[in-house]
Amino acid sequence: MQPTNLTTLPPEQAFLGLPDDEAVSYAEADAVVIPFGYEGTVSYGGGTDKGPAAILEASAQVELFDEELWCEPYKNVGIVTLEEPEMPKKVEDALNLLQGMTAKVLADGKFPVILGGEHAITAGAIRPFVEKYGKISILHFDAHADLRDGYDGEHYSHAAALRRCLDHEGVDKLVSVGIRNISGGEIPFLEASKGRVEIFWGKDIGTWTAEDVVSALGNNPVYITIDVDGFDSSVMPATGTPEPGGLFWPDVVKILRLASSRCKVVGADVVELAPIKGFHACDFLTAKLVYKILGYTLTGNRK
Repeated sequence: MQPTNLTTLPPEQAFLGLPDDEAVSYAEADAVVIPFGYEGTVSYGGGTDKGPAAILEASAQVELFDEELWCEPYKNVGIVTLEEPEMPKKVEDALNLLQGMTAKVLADGKFPVILGGEHAITAGAIRPFVEKYGKISILHFDAHADLRDGYDGEHYSHAAALRRCLDHEGVDKLVSVGIRNISGGEIPFLEASKGRVEIFWGKDIGTWTAEDVVSALGNNPVYITIDVDGFDSSVMPATGTPEPGGLFWPDVVKILRLASSRCKVVGADVVELAPIKGFHACDFLTAKLVYKILGYTLTGNRK
């Protein structure tokens, strides 16, 4: 784990783009946004390295009042944004760097939310949570199972993101939602992992409920990882591997809302946004999703 030196962005460049008089310091913050646009193992479309900047830019256009929570969550949740670090070229070095940054944020008593970048980064982000909590559950939204044991010769490939998380015994449960793409090579591992890995398939949307998903998480602290290609490709074309037959906004937020009310959600990442020049809808959706996660998990917890 590399030493870290965390520097925050000025409020106008940070998540939500708040004016100086409404921003908080790192010491006052409950949540820390970590932009981490690593891209090194993608296998189809690229551009995820530009995802964090696009999310931050779009976040300034997100309406601060949440009609569901009936408040402006940022006033209850102090949010700061870190400056994105210089990105290593090797995936192992990137994962170690993100591990160090996330560990520091956790040690300071903050809620980390990481903006990717490709999904491979989750394997680094998860390590401090396992170390801190011993056992955790992962709530995973995705089009792909990501259970390969490496891909194209890369052990830490984005296509192996959740397999690398499961290398840690402390990852007690993996609950994957919206999956509609899995390789034959992943099936033996999936079948051998019954009781630890549960998939709510995209093909079966309508037969399972948010209650089913959240119940599968058990009683552990929960880490949320959202690959935006979990959304149907009609609403999320701005990703490297868009897939039809996916989730829609109400599907995702209903699960997030219920998980946040039932479980101790301890951190999150949102990955695989590959912005399309001149097309802002996907950037905005992702920024609003991050604000929803923070609102659901932290509103009312401000000390």
